[in-house]
Amino acid sequence: MENTVPELQGFAPPYTESGRSAVIPNPPWHYSGDLLTVEYRTDPERVRALLPDDVDLAPEDPGAVAFIWADWQSCSGSFEELLDPARSQYKEAFAVVRCSYEGTTYSRCVLIWVTSDFAIARGVHQGYPKKLGSIQQTRPMPYGKAAPRVDVGGTFGATLAAYDHRLAQARITITGPSETNGFVNALPMLHHRQVRKLERDANGWALDEVITMSGIDFEGGPCWKADATLELFDSPWDELASALPVREIIGGYYRQVGTSWNGGNTLTHR
Repeated sequence: MENTVPELQGFAPPYTESGRSAVIPNPPWHYSGDLLTVEYRTDPERVRALLPDDVDLAPEDPGAVAFIWADWQSCSGSFEELLDPARSQYKEAFAVVRCSYEGTTYSRCVLIWVTSDFAIARGVHQGYPKKLGSIQQTRPMPYGKAAPRVDVGGTFGATLAAYDHRLAQARITITGPSETNGFVNALPMLHHRQVRKLERDANGWALDEVITMSGIDFEGGPCWKADATLELFDSPWDELASALPVREIIGGYYRQVGTSWNGGNTLTHR
C-alpha cells in the first residue's frame, strides 16, 4: 500500500497537517479600531534617509509625517478570533511619510511597533517593518467619569515604549469636527518586501519586490481635529527621535474606523 505524506497547510509558518498552528490565517483580514494621529513636519532630508534609492520624496510637503496610535480588534474571514480576544486584540504605533515612486505619490510606513506576534507576521507579508513594543492609549467610553468622549473637549493620551525605554508620547484634545483624518496616511501604501540572501558573504537580496496595497470595505466614524503635542525619544536600540525629529506640529486627529485587507499588487519584482 502506497504511503502518502499529507501536504502541510497554513498561510504562514509553522506549517502543519491541519494548518491550525499558523501564526496568521488566510486573508481577508478585518480590522476595527480607534486611531489617534498627530501630524507634524520634520526635515525632508530625514525622510529621504529612510527611503530606498528607488523611491523619491513626495513633491509637496516632503517633510510631513503622521505618527499614529491604533487600538485594533482584528479577525479573519471566519470571525472566530473575536471569541478568543487574545488572538484578535492588539495595538500599534507607527510613523508614516509620503513618497513618490515612478511618478505616483504614496503613503509609506517607515517605523512601526506592535504588541503581538500575529501582527508582526502580517507585517512581514505586507512589507511593514514591525517590531515589538509596549503601546497604550486612552480609551473612550460613553458613560462615567473615567473616560473621555469622542467629542469636543475629549482629551486622550498615548505612549510607546520598547525594551523598557519610552520612545513616544502624545496628548490630544478634540476641538471640533474635521473634513479629513489628516493627509499623510491617506494614500495607498508603497512598501518593499526584501529578504537577505542566506549565504554569509553574498550581496543583494533573495527577495526584492516593490508592492502597493490599500484597504477595502472601509467604514469610518466622524473625523475629529484636535490640539496636539508629541514628544519622541531615542533609546540604545531605537532611533525614533533622531530619525524623524519633530520640527512643527501640524495638528491632531481622532477617528474610529473599520477596514479589511485582501491582498495587494506587485509593482516591481527584481
